[in-house]
Amino acid sequence: MSSPEGAEPTADVCLVPGCGEPAVRHLALAEARRAFDDLPEGGRRAPLCKAHYRVWKKATKESRTLARLGR
Repeated sequence: MSSPEGAEPTADVCLVPGCGEPAVRHLALAEARRAFDDLPEGGRRAPLCKAHYRVWKKATKESRTLARLGR
């Protein structure tokens, strides 16, 4: 989906402490906490950079597969 004309892209940065990379994905904060225990409190969404999104995917792969299969 394209952004409306004249709208500026959001300048979100990765929520993981010590990382200042631009965010490419936004996860629910509770979902992101499954891989990162030290995320700050507050808010509902957790913007993640590409590298930390991959870490989250690898850390939660098995549980996401089992949930998808209904087990």
